[in-house]
Amino acid sequence: MTAAVVEADRAQRAALDPTASVWVSASAGTGKTKVLTERLLTLMLNGTEPARILCLTFTRAAAAEMANRLNERLARWTVMPRGQLEQELVSLTGRFPGETDIASARRLFAKVLDAPGGAKIDTIHAFCQSLLRRFPLEAGAPPDFAVVDERSATEALSDAAADVIAVARRRPDSELAQALAIVARYLTDERFRELMAGLARERSRLAAALHDGEAAFIGRVAAALGVAADATETSLAAAFAAGGDLAALRSVCAALADGTDKTDQPRSRLIARWCEGGPAERIELIDPYVSVFLTAMGEIRARLFTKGAAVASDCDLSGVLMAEAARVKRFCETRNGVVILEATRAIVRLGCALVEAYQTRKRRHAQLDYDDLVLGALDLLRKDGIAPWVLFKLDGGLDHILIDEAQDTNPEQWQIVTLLAEEFFAGEDPLGRMRTVFAVGDSKQSIYGFQRADPLAFGRMRVHFERRVSDADQRWRTVPLEISFRAAEPLLRAVDAVFAMPAAADGVGLDGAAIRHVAARVGQAGVVEWWPEAPPPPEEPDDPGTAALRRAANAHTRLARAVAATIDGWLRDGERLASRDRPVRAGDIMVLVRRRNAFVDDLLRELKQRRVPVAGADRLILSEQLAVKDLVALGQFLLLPEDDLTLAAVLKGPIFGVSEEQLFTLAYDRGSRSLWSRLLTRGADDLLLRDAASTLRALLARADFAPPYE
Repeated sequence: MTAAVVEADRAQRAALDPTASVWVSASAGTGKTKVLTERLLTLMLNGTEPARILCLTFTRAAAAEMANRLNERLARWTVMPRGQLEQELVSLTGRFPGETDIASARRLFAKVLDAPGGAKIDTIHAFCQSLLRRFPLEAGAPPDFAVVDERSATEALSDAAADVIAVARRRPDSELAQALAIVARYLTDERFRELMAGLARERSRLAAALHDGEAAFIGRVAAALGVAADATETSLAAAFAAGGDLAALRSVCAALADGTDKTDQPRSRLIARWCEGGPAERIELIDPYVSVFLTAMGEIRARLFTKGAAVASDCDLSGVLMAEAARVKRFCETRNGVVILEATRAIVRLGCALVEAYQTRKRRHAQLDYDDLVLGALDLLRKDGIAPWVLFKLDGGLDHILIDEAQDTNPEQWQIVTLLAEEFFAGEDPLGRMRTVFAVGDSKQSIYGFQRADPLAFGRMRVHFERRVSDADQRWRTVPLEISFRAAEPLLRAVDAVFAMPAAADGVGLDGAAIRHVAARVGQAGVVEWWPEAPPPPEEPDDPGTAALRRAANAHTRLARAVAATIDGWLRDGERLASRDRPVRAGDIMVLVRRRNAFVDDLLRELKQRRVPVAGADRLILSEQLAVKDLVALGQFLLLPEDDLTLAAVLKGPIFGVSEEQLFTLAYDRGSRSLWSRLLTRGADDLLLRDAASTLRALLARADFAPPYE
């Protein structure tokens, strides 16, 4: 056993201490799932009933894997030879088991099976769903509510947005219609849908921002922007047009008129129009007038006049123009603030209307989406007069909380965990129970932004729970797991070398600590190759006949050819796989890509051309596959047999394989008749067409009575 493995075992053993709350920061491949599973086992071996442990995971797949691992391990214990079981218990607990320990370990499988609902290994959404089903009246949720999936929720949200737009159109003078008109100025249809989805997703933050009313919220925004809450673009423009030192501006017009033709004189004419015009005309001239003094980026121009104008001037040309430029800039900044304030007010009103329509639509059908589950559970655990009773009922049934993939937990989910564990550290437990919190995660692996995950919260919550545990005079441990069992040492050294550069580590090492990986597989073979970019194709004279070939020789195609040639060379030359002491096989090679773009298709094609066995793409967009397009075309024909183009595509496709000549003969000179009617009358002359007509007729007969899949 290497020193690295011994160190990893020591760190994992520290994380399993059932008497301590533990915060584990674990890199990929360091055994996070193993530690979490063994933590569950250790808690149960220490006497905790399975039903009193809550383990929250990020995905249903992770929950299922952990439950399977746990049940498989416990099932083995029931029939495992005593000596082997003793070794496993020693590795878990660090002490030699007695007769009672052996008997308890063998009974754990039955305990888990007998526990109501089995071991509590759930996603946060599943836990919140069970909580709302247990206390539906207290939570204000329909007792028979159904949880809608993401696709159904998206459709309901789209319908709710359509309802809001319809209401705004029926009442064009309403505040909602005005808000919609303002938002529509800045967004395309696609961006509007994204905004609606974002508002629905962030409805808890929207409600929190408006807790003391819209006026108070707009007042806070206005104060932050440095504008008056009741200011408008119109009032600002009127005030700006009425201000300024017109006498001084008139005096500089003559000097600018003696300047250059390209800059000074056009400025002179525009400033003169500004000075001589009335308030209404000045308001119309505001944008051209602003461009005299400011750049497109909103900064004061470096040169407001030329030397020729300065020589001819008998006034403080620079002082007057700079003073007016500063006034113009202040106006533009204030106007921008008012525009932002107006757009914010419009988005808030639109968001409130959308959320209300969305919630009404779900209430009508007794539905909750995934965010409703979390927000409903959080509101329940905060509700005055009810939350203490709910927490008491839950608190009586929970002794330990374990959180997997904690770096992807969002703020509302952390608040639920915090409320559930609040009584764990409120003082000495009257029943003498040991109660702990265990979290494992790695901020470097956070899917930032997914379901509003906040990787920085992982560090903040560690500080929170460490303080709570320490104040309660209980044991706390922070355990880093840095020893990887997955990758060989050369690969990990390469990764560390990359992230040793500050530019690469920015946004990854959020706690400021150096990113460090230690390999458990010391001395095993491994190599990292850094390939240069594919060289550009050689310059050739323009030739229309070879243009297509040159376009095909792009960077990703050349790279795919190089990778495929290298792999083909390994297989032909019998490249040795040192870890297995045999020639490398095609199944030993995995190609990882940053994104599934055209390079993947090129690589698959190049490998197949070299007869290299390849599994193919691991992910397909079904709607883009030719076979699926053929079946969709068939379905479209069954919906509308009069669509000649679709029927032609179906007949020409692989389902029937009609040739170009047969299709032409069928379609030519048919007058106003549809292709389908022509097929029914002329198909009898051709065996293939007759078979196609018979098959399509049979499908049409079933189309009104059977779903498309059948």
